[in-house]
Parts: sequence; structure tokens; C-alpha cells
Amino acid sequence: MPSLRQLQYLVALDDHRHFGRAAFAVHVSQPTLSQQLRTLEARLGASLIDRSGQDVQLTPLGRDIAARARGILVQVRDLSDLARRAGKGIGGTLRFGVTPTLGPYLMPAIVAGLHREQPDLRLHIREGIPDDQVRQVMRGELDMMLCPMPVDATGIVVEPLFSERMFVIAPPDHRLAGQKDIPASELKGEGFLTLDRRHHFHRQTRDICEQLGAHIMHDYEGTSLDSIRQMVGSGIGLALLPERYMAAETQAAEVVATLDIAGWNARRSIAALWRTGAAFSDGFHAIAEFIRAYVNETA
Repeated sequence: MPSLRQLQYLVALDDHRHFGRAAFAVHVSQPTLSQQLRTLEARLGASLIDRSGQDVQLTPLGRDIAARARGILVQVRDLSDLARRAGKGIGGTLRFGVTPTLGPYLMPAIVAGLHREQPDLRLHIREGIPDDQVRQVMRGELDMMLCPMPVDATGIVVEPLFSERMFVIAPPDHRLAGQKDIPASELKGEGFLTLDRRHHFHRQTRDICEQLGAHIMHDYEGTSLDSIRQMVGSGIGLALLPERYMAAETQAAEVVATLDIAGWNARRSIAALWRTGAAFSDGFHAIAEFIRAYVNETA
């Protein structure tokens, strides 16, 4: 029978498509990983790895077995988590994913509040691309995450938490700055800054630009909300920024102007995610409720 370690090696090779990088990811030498995978193939009596080309590829059977191995490894991890946390309430270290368009201005207060209420709980915060982090939750590499909705995934609990308004910001000397009840048609042809296309934030900005007849300025993609705000303040273009970010950044009003668009109601919704059937699901629900309550209290 295959060992769990061998299944872990096969999954690592599927992820990295390179023996050296896969070995590094699972903390063994390349010869050890290669030998164990050959042993796995011998035990199963089948070829799992196509070694004929320059690039490492799994055979069709190898891909199927790697996909099932992921599920097995997640279930084993859940069993370990269940045993470790049994009777301890909310405690231990959680691998917590968050989008960079949310974490910097929401998580400091969340972390501090949770630590006061649950001192045995520790959050290992990882900022990343929401789409990538959803896959990491499905694989058991993250326990829980916060991200914008919608989320297209199976085997995931999606717990809506809150929504927030999206403001249009402009340089302080923009032709529309300071005006009241600006018709949305005035934004036609304007250029909007945003993050790169891997972010949900980019997709929402793109959709709003299409509605307005505006366009995204691809040559000036930001790496964070701060960088977008600063580029807008320097006069490069317009942008969308979330309500809670604007409230948290006390200098935002000095750098940019918020445009008063008539009938403007753009919003984004934030949810908490975790694997369906996760051993710590009650704890994840409690954390999600804490975040929802905090946002409602500070709205």
C-alpha cells in the first residue's frame, strides 16, 4: 500500500513539476523523493510520472491519483487537527489567508480583538491572491480566509460577513473634484487605476469601467491600495477605493478627492471561507461571527 509520505511526494511533484523544487517543498533530498516515487509506482504497478521529456509531467493516471491523494492528505490533516483541538475550544495556530485589499486595514483590529477574547488562538496571516488562496483552502494549505465575493469553488463553506461602499477617487485638482451630484456620464473616457488582473479588485474595477464607458490604465497597475491612492494623488488617473480603507487612512482626504457621483451605489461583499467538514468548523464559525460583529460595531 502507498504511504502517506509517498502520496505527499506525488502531490508536491504535481504542484511544482520539478523534482528539485518538489523535494525542497517537502524537506527531503531530490534522490530520496525520486526513489520514493519509483517505489510508489512499483507498489501500484503503474507509471505515474512521464520522464521522457525535458519537463516533468504526470501521466493521466498519475494526475488522477494525485488528485485523490490531495483529498486523503487533507482528511488526515483534519483528523490531526480534531485530536489536537478536542476539548480546547478556540486555540492553536490557524493559517489565515486574506486579500491585500482588505488585510492591512482590517486585520490589525481583528487580530488584537481575537487575542483579547481567545488568548490561546494564534493567526498565521498570509496575504495573497484570492483565487490562489481559495485553492489553498481546498488543498488544506490554509485553514480559513477572507476574500471578496463571489467565490466559485466546491467543497467550501462561504460565510458572507459584510459589504462596503466603493468610492471613486480623483486627484485634488481634477475637473470634477468638489462638484456635487456629478452625473455618472461625466466619467466616460476616464482612466482608472487598479491592481493586476489576478485580483478580484481588478475584475470589479473592470466591470464598473465598462458600465461607465471608462477604461483601465494597464500600464499603471498598483501593487497595493496605498500605491493606487498615491498614484491617483499624483495625477495619473482615477480609481476605486473601499469604504473601510478610506476611513482607516486619515491622510487619504489630503492626497485625493472623493467624487460625489449622483446615484452611486457600487459596493463589494466580503466573506469568510473554510473547507466543508473541516475539523475546526465550529471555531471558524465563531471567528467569522467575531469579524461580522466587529465590522457592524465600527461601521
